[in-house]
Amino acid sequence: MSSMYVQPSQNRNLRACMVCSIVMLSSKFQREGCPNCESFLQLAGSSDAVSECTSQVFEGLITIADPITSWVARWQRLSNYVPGVYAAKVTGQLPDEILAGMEDAGVRYIPRDGSEQEEDTAA
Repeated sequence: MSSMYVQPSQNRNLRACMVCSIVMLSSKFQREGCPNCESFLQLAGSSDAVSECTSQVFEGLITIADPITSWVARWQRLSNYVPGVYAAKVTGQLPDEILAGMEDAGVRYIPRDGSEQEEDTAA
């Protein structure tokens, strides 16, 4: 497992997945994909997919060591994800074709920008 430490000079290269909110360097998303969402986002090897499905605009960082027992992980809907650093809020909009692909894969998308209440009332 590679180091989770990010040098301050690399902060501008950090991105957060718009689906699960994990925060990693953009180069790591491109090299390895998203550890939680790779099966349907397919970010590995695609700079276009990384730029479309991750965002540089996010708030707050949460480090989750044990997602199963963490109350913060449950509160942020992260308990089924891998340990790591996550954003509290991620701003951005997934392309329609990605949303359609997620729906086809049976994945329910809940925006990570705090607008889920609006989504629930519109449904």
